[in-house]
Amino acid sequence: MPDDPTGERIVTRGEQMLALRRRRMAASHPFFRGGFRPFFFGGAAWALIALSLWIGSLTGVIGLPTALDPLAWHRHEMLFGFVGAVASGFLLTAVPNWTGRLPIAGWPLGGLFALWAAARLALLFSAETGLWLAAILDVGFFFLLGLLAEREVLEANNRNFPVVGMILLLGIADAVDYLATVGVIPIADLGWQLAISIVVLLISLVGGRIIPSFTRNWMAKQGIATGLPTQPGRFDLFVIAATAVALLAWLSGPAGTPIGLVLVAAAILQAARWARWMGYRTFADPLVLVLHVGYAWVPVGLALLGFSLMRLVPRSAAIHALTAGAMATMILAVMTRASLGHTARELKANSATILIYLLVTAGAVLRVTASLRLIDYDMGIEIAGLAWGGAFLLFLVAYAPILWRPRLGEQR
Repeated sequence: MPDDPTGERIVTRGEQMLALRRRRMAASHPFFRGGFRPFFFGGAAWALIALSLWIGSLTGVIGLPTALDPLAWHRHEMLFGFVGAVASGFLLTAVPNWTGRLPIAGWPLGGLFALWAAARLALLFSAETGLWLAAILDVGFFFLLGLLAEREVLEANNRNFPVVGMILLLGIADAVDYLATVGVIPIADLGWQLAISIVVLLISLVGGRIIPSFTRNWMAKQGIATGLPTQPGRFDLFVIAATAVALLAWLSGPAGTPIGLVLVAAAILQAARWARWMGYRTFADPLVLVLHVGYAWVPVGLALLGFSLMRLVPRSAAIHALTAGAMATMILAVMTRASLGHTARELKANSATILIYLLVTAGAVLRVTASLRLIDYDMGIEIAGLAWGGAFLLFLVAYAPILWRPRLGEQR
């Protein structure tokens, strides 16, 4: 390290920032010592609250005090509120692993979480407070998060720019959704469709790293020979690129058979990619198996989306396969595993965790089959809502103590 002419060691700005973060972590409550803690807890809680408010609105029990119509509010809060929170928690937890730097903690993390929560309340009560306040808080949260993550990645000269870019794109989609709501953008569905596309690509990008990696590691511990790749190869990159092209066609082109076939082709490629990861060999470890189950919804959802453009199935079946299926399952898979791993607990699924996985899977299957009219629609969506909400309620019951307490072996 550099010295001054007197021979005394000079403390660099980087060392000062490192020392400051260490002090913040030591002085803060355990709940604010890692991004996964508040955002996983807040995301799961908001999923349950928003679902309950949506069901209450549907049944006429309550009226939502939002400037949006109930369906638009439900879509927005599931994508930008719930999914956005968990994606934020994942990013804030992954960046220190990528860069080797200490995580954002203490009051900066608390302030970021408060901004996210304020945006949720502002939109819920936007009939009184105005839609622009909600938009400023909501979009501002994503851009602030993206800039913070970009700073960390740049200072460490890390290669994970695409993931950070996805968060910034999610902020753009959020802004587009607000602009479409007030009529500035004439395509009413563009914002939430763009958000779904971004999250599907994020699952493809991140899932393609962690699923074969965790599967290979588990098989190695079991003494099972595996030829799984260590890093995404050319085929994986081709599948992601093909999926991006298919989703872009969905966003920009007219509904019809040609674009539908493009989406079905992307679904076939995604299914081939998923099959290469040999998830059928991981039934003995639910923490690994659920990742494969969650990713399986990506080709299913893309295929249903393609069929919906051909007028063969309702669009809601495809949307819920991608959201209630792929997104929710992958979210619970990542939240449970990360919550255990980053608090120094054993990576083993107990009975509550297994039940969480079963409930979210049952909820997704019932919601999609109800949309396809394979079961009674009203009964199907009611039971699906109970199962899906039950998964997140059980996550809060089982994992809140983990998220609020120190790491094992760490002082309060």
